[in-house]
Amino acid sequence: MSSLFKRNEFYLGLIILCLVIFLSITTNSFLTIENLLELFTSYSFLGIMAAGMLVVLISGGLDLSFTATATISQYIMATTIIKYGGNLFIAFLIGAGIGIALGLLNGLLVHYIKVHPMIITIATLNLFKGLLMFFSKGKWIYNFPLWFSEPYDIMVFKNSEGYIYPISLPLFIFIVVLIVTGFLLKYTILGRKIYAMGGNKEAARRMGFNLFALTLFVYGYMGFLAGIGSVAHALMVQTVAPNAIIGKELDVIAAVVLGGASLLGGSGTVIGTFLGIAMVAIISNAVILLGIPSYWYMIFLGAIIITSVSITAYNYKLNMRKEAEIDVA
Repeated sequence: MSSLFKRNEFYLGLIILCLVIFLSITTNSFLTIENLLELFTSYSFLGIMAAGMLVVLISGGLDLSFTATATISQYIMATTIIKYGGNLFIAFLIGAGIGIALGLLNGLLVHYIKVHPMIITIATLNLFKGLLMFFSKGKWIYNFPLWFSEPYDIMVFKNSEGYIYPISLPLFIFIVVLIVTGFLLKYTILGRKIYAMGGNKEAARRMGFNLFALTLFVYGYMGFLAGIGSVAHALMVQTVAPNAIIGKELDVIAAVVLGGASLLGGSGTVIGTFLGIAMVAIISNAVILLGIPSYWYMIFLGAIIITSVSITAYNYKLNMRKEAEIDVA
């Protein structure tokens, strides 16, 4: 129990439980299967990309260009299947392939330029966004093939009144991505190396870890999930717009750091990231159901990041102080 009380996920879960109870009392439509499934489905594409952001943050990096990566992947996927045809597998293959390529480019730049990843990925964010606007001319895409417009429900529930509640493909992919990412981080040597690199890069280098390969992997994995998430987003909204995903960086980063991932690297869990996405989604839903002005949602996200950075910095100072005391002793 003492170790449980020290975990960030425990307190985040309690906050979510309190929010659920409060919204269940104050609204009639929150705690319904229809609302909850729709809520988590609408946030599934952000959750997919949050899993990639978790891996990047654990490694000690940061990627702010993933929304531009997702938008380019989405746009190329859409134009390709509309012009040449295909199927759902090809759509995801195109999105993932473009995402991996752009993610690897970020990884190369981060490794060789050796500037803080925030600076590099802000640059690539603007580069990717500018190139997309230049080639697309800001054009929206609507006319998807009929096969792309199908529901693709994985599982369907029906209540006593005959209402149908489906688990859609984007929500299913979100669940699978969390499971795969959790397994990667917790049960593989690669995952342990990623934690080690984020905890102390110099120590990881001296242990013989290939930091170049690890950097390429984490940014490539972020790009891969950005591409997958972009196709899931297109399946949900059935449109592609150059500015539809760009701007969601704050939502994803807030969810991951709220879940306990450190901006300094070396810590974070998939369970925490899921709870962070759930928290952000519930707050967004609460703003709508309670009729609160939408700007409070942005205030909440900003406050999360400021609080998380402050706690991370404080814990880092405490650890450094303890290490100094041990060295003196």
